[in-house]
Amino acid sequence: MTPYRTLALALILLHGTVAISRADDDPGHSRHGTAFDSGLRQRPWKMEGIGHTHFPITTKVPEVQEWFDQGNTLLHSFWFEEAERSFRWCIKLDPDCAMAYWGLARTGLNWFTRGPLDPPELKRYFDFLSEANRRKASVSERERFYIEAWEASFTGDAFTLDGKERARILAKRLQQLALKYPDDIEAKALFALFSINPSHALSTELVLQQVLAKEPDHPGAHHYRIHNWDAAAPEQGLPSCLRYGLVAPNIGHADHMPGHNYTKMGLWHEAARSMDSATRVELRYMNQQLALPFETWNYAHNRNYLCYIQEQLGLADVALQGARDLLAAPRDPEANKDNNYGAFDQGLIALVRALLKFERWEDVLTTSNSVAIPWRELASDKELRAFAETLAYTGKGDLIKAHGRLQDLKTDLRQRKEKAKEAEAEWAIGLKTAEGILLAAEGNLLDATRLLTDAAALEKKEREAGEYANDPPLNPWPVNRVLGDAYLNRNEPRLAVEAYQRALVQEPYDAFTLSGLARAHLALGAREEAETDYGRLLYVWSGADAKLKWMTAAAALGLKAAPVAPTLAPERPYRPDALADLGPLNWAPYAAPKLSCLDTNGEPVSLEQFRGANVLLIFYLNDECVHCVEQLKAINGRAADWSEENTVVLGVSSVSPEKNRESSKLGKLTMRLLSDHDHENARRFASYDDFEELELHSTILIDTQGRVHWKRTGGKPFADVEFLLQSVKRMNQKATAPPIAEAQK
Repeated sequence: MTPYRTLALALILLHGTVAISRADDDPGHSRHGTAFDSGLRQRPWKMEGIGHTHFPITTKVPEVQEWFDQGNTLLHSFWFEEAERSFRWCIKLDPDCAMAYWGLARTGLNWFTRGPLDPPELKRYFDFLSEANRRKASVSERERFYIEAWEASFTGDAFTLDGKERARILAKRLQQLALKYPDDIEAKALFALFSINPSHALSTELVLQQVLAKEPDHPGAHHYRIHNWDAAAPEQGLPSCLRYGLVAPNIGHADHMPGHNYTKMGLWHEAARSMDSATRVELRYMNQQLALPFETWNYAHNRNYLCYIQEQLGLADVALQGARDLLAAPRDPEANKDNNYGAFDQGLIALVRALLKFERWEDVLTTSNSVAIPWRELASDKELRAFAETLAYTGKGDLIKAHGRLQDLKTDLRQRKEKAKEAEAEWAIGLKTAEGILLAAEGNLLDATRLLTDAAALEKKEREAGEYANDPPLNPWPVNRVLGDAYLNRNEPRLAVEAYQRALVQEPYDAFTLSGLARAHLALGAREEAETDYGRLLYVWSGADAKLKWMTAAAALGLKAAPVAPTLAPERPYRPDALADLGPLNWAPYAAPKLSCLDTNGEPVSLEQFRGANVLLIFYLNDECVHCVEQLKAINGRAADWSEENTVVLGVSSVSPEKNRESSKLGKLTMRLLSDHDHENARRFASYDDFEELELHSTILIDTQGRVHWKRTGGKPFADVEFLLQSVKRMNQKATAPPIAEAQK
């Protein structure tokens, strides 16, 4: 048992006799304990377009009910960060509100908490649950039931259980609550969430129908209904797919989740509209709230999924641009570490997937800095690179190099000693597929089809077990499509048809597969079926890039066909420009807020005065803060480097101009020290804790055009000066780099 788990269990078994661990006395840290040092620390606002739910609670302050309802509504759409902000405001208004602490616990102990419970970042949520438990005598029996349901599912003996078993316990508790209080819609909705399982989707649907019968626009019920049928029978969730985004139009996830189901139904145009809308709504919020991609998991996931759907629509160029925009998004040394499936990781996956799918072999292999795939020195990157380059060399006909890269992949997998079996299982499908494609290129069609058949069988098994990564998929194609191509190339159209049809079960209306299927059907003399295949292809790729080889090959067949749309639901054609009013599609640095300070002489200073230079903006507390002084001196020690990179350093605090001028501790600094009256600027730059009326530390990088590229805000100053300097260098490189499209010419 890890030391943390031992400590956590000890705290939990006390059943709330220990309050939230106290913060230290350092300025900038929460006075209410370490659990409050993380999360958003600015006051919430009444949010529109998020749907509505009502969860009655006990509180001494009537206004708290409104904020609790907002937080609860946000939780129903998995918007945990914003829900936490609403619950924290509840506590500011009513410090002894037990249910607000329970709400805070739910922002971290929720449907996604499926792994071990001992990671340090989860400790704060157990602290919140402990605080709710300490106050549960002050609430109604119904409310106590909710608090105790979470205690039974996450603490004590449940602490060491796996996620599925914890969900089972919680579902059982919520079922008891729903039976005891049959009019409690929230109990039924949460019971449905924690009961989701493809094997009994119908029973969960019946509970959700009860919720929707009383509250037809309950956002949680629509959301959970989509999840419920996502892996079972996506078409059953179609009514909620059509409704959820309308109920909560200002929540990106409300458009994102319908896109999941649309892809599984082959409704690619509608899926693109959903995921495109989700991405824009998320980015609009991020820009308004000064949030960066590494501060929200939704953005990268949305954009990667949209890239995948754009690929399926034959929009290679926009999909590739989206992937590169993800790769270019700012990163953080803590929040966005390598290989944590953040924006960079999802961008890399999207880029490689699209390049392989559209057979851009030169782009896979190029080493030109402006367009090369930005591989890292990670085992996962090395393996993916060997896989991609095996296919690229095969596609170019350089089979000797292809064999070499395939052998590199096998060697890399063997050398992953600690997780060798896991690595082999992870790459079992890809390895067999790559080798099968290579053998087919050599003319060894017998062994090629054997390997591809084995890979397709493994993929089918994983899909049926819910283990196939399809959120979105990591692989560029269903293996059955590749197998169909191999059969067609060896002049076995009947076997090709069977393989292609299996691929279409896995990815309905996949245009790449439809192209091969049309050719295979025509080779068998089944002209009518071939024309239907071609008609479906024409529909899906109605807005595709010109001269894609799969469309060209199908068009050369001389078939007469009109576009054939899916019959499950009517679709609107995907046209990105039509959604522009929702917000931007790809991340770009947002405009910095207004800066209006006074220098040591009392003269006004604004960001506009430094236009044409980068600005490193530091909000610090005062010269009595030891950590602040250390940070400022460390940054000042690289003064020559900042100057070389065309960067001005500004230190901002609430200290008066006179005190800044007279400070003996900071007087020798070459950076400019500015005064922020009444924290006006700190508030604009989200460097102020509205819950505790507390100054925070912030470090912000602003480019020559006055746009924010990176920031860090919290209870302690950012001390990684080398990271800041390298980030400024990247900012300067981006400012002078040609657009990707131009660099590829």
